[in-house]
Amino acid sequence: MSARPSARSLAAGTAALLAAGTLAGITATTAGAVPADAPAAAAACGVLFDDFGYSSPSDSAIGARGWTVRTNSGGPGVPGAAWPASNVSFPTDAGQKVLQLTARTDGTAGGTSHAEFFHQRKFFEGTYASRVRFTDAPQSGPDGDHLVETFFTITPLDRPLDPNYGEIDFEYLPNGGWGEQGPIFYQTTWETYQNEPWQADNTHTAQRSSFAGWHDLVFTVSGGRVKYYVDGQQVADHGDRYYPETPMSINFNLWFIDLTGRTGTGLASYIQQVDYLYYADREVISAAEAKNRVAAYRSAGTTHVDTVGTGGACPTTPPTTRPPTTPPTTRPPTTPPTTTPPPANCSGAPAWNWGTVYLEGARVRHNGRLWQANWWTQGSEPGLTAQWRDLGPC
Repeated sequence: MSARPSARSLAAGTAALLAAGTLAGITATTAGAVPADAPAAAAACGVLFDDFGYSSPSDSAIGARGWTVRTNSGGPGVPGAAWPASNVSFPTDAGQKVLQLTARTDGTAGGTSHAEFFHQRKFFEGTYASRVRFTDAPQSGPDGDHLVETFFTITPLDRPLDPNYGEIDFEYLPNGGWGEQGPIFYQTTWETYQNEPWQADNTHTAQRSSFAGWHDLVFTVSGGRVKYYVDGQQVADHGDRYYPETPMSINFNLWFIDLTGRTGTGLASYIQQVDYLYYADREVISAAEAKNRVAAYRSAGTTHVDTVGTGGACPTTPPTTRPPTTPPTTRPPTTPPTTTPPPANCSGAPAWNWGTVYLEGARVRHNGRLWQANWWTQGSEPGLTAQWRDLGPC
């Protein structure tokens, strides 16, 4: 399943769009004014917490909890590279289970493999927090490969320059890439893009220094602003037309941009680890508060909670310290349409099947809706990737 735009393989085009800033001069702040000792129950709008206590990539609890281990081919990254389930694992690090992504390359497309682990699309405004371990050097083999270590959210691209597309990225390039020397750490917020000819509408911030090791990564989506924090320090504030409009999926992936950077021969193996994922729906909290809540779950022996979208009550009056709730005037109106569109004609459309190859224009039924393939696809679930266009309810 391609949870990232395949346009990311167009490294040359992207390089021209990603001029970098620096961390210097940015004031240390935290998101919101929530007391550090607030209880975990304070998140009234629903939460997702996952401690990644899975046994293997084939653990049945992964799918039951809304996660997917990617196995289908396609972008981003090196064309022809594989995305095997075996590149996702759950080892124990310092006594704690972690999600581990592994990417390998021998300098050839056939000898290159990536990794991706992502959640279903149902997340929008609120706080996204994760503790992530970035690595600068391979576990084994020659160094220098151009790879991307990530934590991000994304909405599928329905059509070129789709205004409802959204993407919020933490992307760490230890060895550079996209025309940049490494290490460089990007925070990028997307309005939209198109593949052919390449055109991107995004804004970004970047730090040119090593981020090897464990880091608390947080971004908040509220009041028309997307704010990024690394280890409690605010590093970026994006908004205006780049503010997302639609629900997104939560994603982690590790992949090679190209095969041009290596300094030797042989198989190189890189890893990225994730300690936990915490999301507070429609609530802005600090990195310290997110860690507090995670610690409370762990103390209680809780390894997974998902109440997002279950109808939990939210505070009717937001705290005055939160960002303004009125979105920018450039955002599409959120008022539902006054009339309900008629159901799509789903007669004759087969149910979507993971193993079937679909060509451009093919239609399928999935989760009560009719979908049309934008191009050749296999193994990409409708509603989660850019390969499918939503034609409406059946």
